[in-house]
Amino acid sequence: MNGEQKLTAEHLRRRAIVYLRQSSAGQVKNNLESQKLQYALAARARTLGFEQVEVIDSDLGASAAVAAKRREGFERLLGAVALGQIGLVLSRELSRLLRTDRDFCQLVELCQLFGTLIGDDENLYDASRMDDQLVLGIKATLSVVELKVLRMRLAQGKENKAKRGELYPRLPAGYVWDATRRVVKDPNVRVQEAIALVFSKFRETWSIRQVFKWFRDHDVQLPVSRPKDGPSRVFFQPPRLSFVAGVLHNPFYAGAYVWGRRPTQVQWHNGSLRKRQGQALPAEQARVFLREHHEGYIDWATFEENQRMIRRNDYRGESDATAGAARAGKGLLAGLLRCARCGRKLYVRYWGKSGTAARYLCSGDFQAGGGRYCTGFGGTMVDRRFTEELVRVLSPLGVQASLAALEQLGTREDAQRQAMERQLEQLEYEARRAFEQYDQADPRNRLVASELERRWNVQLEALECLRARVAEMAPRHRPPAPEERDALMRLGAHFGRAWNHPACPIELKKQIVRTVIEEVLVEENPPGRLSFIVHWKGGCHTAFTMVKANSKTASKTADADLEVIRKMAERYGDGVIAGVLNRLGRRTGKGKPWSALAVKTARRNHRIEGHARTVHSAELLTLEGAARYSGTSNTTIARLVQAGALPMRQSAPCAPWEIRRADLDSVPVRAILDQVKATGRLVLGASSVAQGKLFE
Repeated sequence: MNGEQKLTAEHLRRRAIVYLRQSSAGQVKNNLESQKLQYALAARARTLGFEQVEVIDSDLGASAAVAAKRREGFERLLGAVALGQIGLVLSRELSRLLRTDRDFCQLVELCQLFGTLIGDDENLYDASRMDDQLVLGIKATLSVVELKVLRMRLAQGKENKAKRGELYPRLPAGYVWDATRRVVKDPNVRVQEAIALVFSKFRETWSIRQVFKWFRDHDVQLPVSRPKDGPSRVFFQPPRLSFVAGVLHNPFYAGAYVWGRRPTQVQWHNGSLRKRQGQALPAEQARVFLREHHEGYIDWATFEENQRMIRRNDYRGESDATAGAARAGKGLLAGLLRCARCGRKLYVRYWGKSGTAARYLCSGDFQAGGGRYCTGFGGTMVDRRFTEELVRVLSPLGVQASLAALEQLGTREDAQRQAMERQLEQLEYEARRAFEQYDQADPRNRLVASELERRWNVQLEALECLRARVAEMAPRHRPPAPEERDALMRLGAHFGRAWNHPACPIELKKQIVRTVIEEVLVEENPPGRLSFIVHWKGGCHTAFTMVKANSKTASKTADADLEVIRKMAERYGDGVIAGVLNRLGRRTGKGKPWSALAVKTARRNHRIEGHARTVHSAELLTLEGAARYSGTSNTTIARLVQAGALPMRQSAPCAPWEIRRADLDSVPVRAILDQVKATGRLVLGASSVAQGKLFE
């Protein structure tokens, strides 16, 4: 190695570090000779006279490119150099140490400050010398350029191969390569039927989660492709939700080849550059999009429709086109109503005593602050009126629906049975194969024969268990009886009765509605009347109007109660008014006792100004207040009022008394009160009545 004369005793007293790096896990696994050559540098360092040699190999499989992940080994190397503990940094090639200008400048500056040499497989360099620094700079620049050239060539080669539709990191389950390296469906019929069943069940349920639940509830397995000892192999297992979602989202199953849907972006994050994969683009906007590239399990139109339904189910989606999956909420039109005034989707809010009463609301510009809701109305009457429109349109198709139901009645669980039968065929094959292996073994070699016998018994047990399950399903699959056929035909002729039957689940109703309706525009024009425009699937439109279900009309507050509220609201709080109404025996429009909240709601609905709490006045006193002020009892004040000696007014019957403080302080009333205090007796006669007239 050249440059050995640059080594000094000071360098040899320190440690030598041998730094190892390979750019990927594949290189670590396959490029073993490169690893051996790098590890051999440790012996070379000892030959140079270093007694302490440290090998840093924690960065094997770590890239040194721009925005790559942290290299812990390289950072440890820099820290040791900065502490002045390192005399020599050895790496087989300079590109192992660095691939960016930033890493080069950082390493060379530290080595120059602390007198550390840098070595590769050919020479030793002293960063404090001009010539060595120049050579290091040239080699570092070449290392950076080399990386960029290699990456550019690899990227161009990958993209060119992708444009031909031949770049496959791994084929999804359900596809294999044939002898000519063409992509074809897996020849295993069980695999094909299992993948096709995923799409079939989604068309039935329109929900990824419901598809996943069906496979789990019916114990139907799905094929998963994963590498094992080389090429990928197919294994059947209970599906995961992510696998079902991946199948339904993957355009490959629609016969399209897509590459470059997730562009890689370099971002500044926490003080360093990081590579991030962007959000997946639509398939048509990918860098390579080849439709009809291979045979698909569904056509492209079906795939696009499936994606639209998945987006509509995502209630957390950014677009207001999302409707959410059909759930058990009572709002039949949830996710389908759109405001004709502002174009926003109406959302549903559930309330009531049981929390099931639906109310549709358009937020309008309310959320922007200081705005108002566009419209809001109860869901019960709207859903009922909409059901009438739906029944009117769909009733002529009821007989056709009955015929379709007759065709599917005997095969309702055929998908599960067929999947079980395919699994049974697979287990029969594996059991025969296990027996053949056992039969061919030498019975005298018990170490081998016993293990093969155990495997055969395991296959036989699984086979018998599955046969029993298939046998249990057989009695349930029978053709419909004549009376059942007649009942279905009658059911089709009375679609409305079937729809309104208590046993018809709301989830099924929502699925029917979303199957035939795209969306519904609604507007309150004129006030108190709702106008609907129904956009049916296929482009047809129908319109109808109805009176708005107004809570003030449906459960109207009595005029007499409103009169009491108006008279008392100027001074008294909602709780006091509610108490007066209850003492009068009044009830709300819904037949419930009055409460402070009910009074507040009535005031708001009828635009009556009022107060949450009673506004106290220094000039007006209640019965109790007058008694406290005068130092007497409630009975004394009441008898004075009854005798006409003390004026009193009430806003409404049973309302609190209102006695003026000035009347209590008048000379005649004060004289009577002083007499009561002096004698303890209240004498009210003609003179008292005459005195009372002085107040008039």
